[in-house]
Amino acid sequence: MATAPAPAPAAPEEFHTFGLPPGTVRGILSVLICSFFWILLMFPADSTIRAPLGHFFLLTLVFLAFASHPFHEKQHLLPWLMKLLFVGGSVAAVAFAIYRDPHTAAVRLTPAADDVVQWPALLGCLAGGFGVALFLRFVLGRHSHMFLTLRAWVGVIAILLLLGETVFQYLIVPNIEPVSQNALKVWEGMLIAAVAAYFGARA
Repeated sequence: MATAPAPAPAAPEEFHTFGLPPGTVRGILSVLICSFFWILLMFPADSTIRAPLGHFFLLTLVFLAFASHPFHEKQHLLPWLMKLLFVGGSVAAVAFAIYRDPHTAAVRLTPAADDVVQWPALLGCLAGGFGVALFLRFVLGRHSHMFLTLRAWVGVIAILLLLGETVFQYLIVPNIEPVSQNALKVWEGMLIAAVAAYFGARA
């Protein structure tokens, strides 16, 4: 008498950060990254404020928010709404800025020449944060409770850092004279590494 084949083991359940649909936290981070530039473009034309170079590195992570999930996963509406928000908001902000003053918009969307020399260190922070997260996922296991807990905490820290960065750059830095450039470089490196780590954990 032939025996029935044993059922295939069920795939381990993955608990998503904060219980939100997959892709939502990356969408929130992407909105925060893009909103920094929205505010920058909305500033009065006579303002000399410019985006730090690190924010252009953060923009590269926004593309990862479009990383698709396996086809067997249920698609949710909330992540797509977040994508619509940061894409639509960015298009609207850039279009308005160009309509108001094309030259100022171009200047504000171009990294300062003095900051370009920082790119190797910032790229190292980006790759380091992303790579460490991938390594921990490999060592601890994608579905381990420790890794999922660490991933959630990194998500919280990344969100808080991005919120703090917006307040810091637009409300605090303009009122500080002089600003320590070394301290700003360290702060940017920490910000980039934390945000990249969450994207790496979800890659």
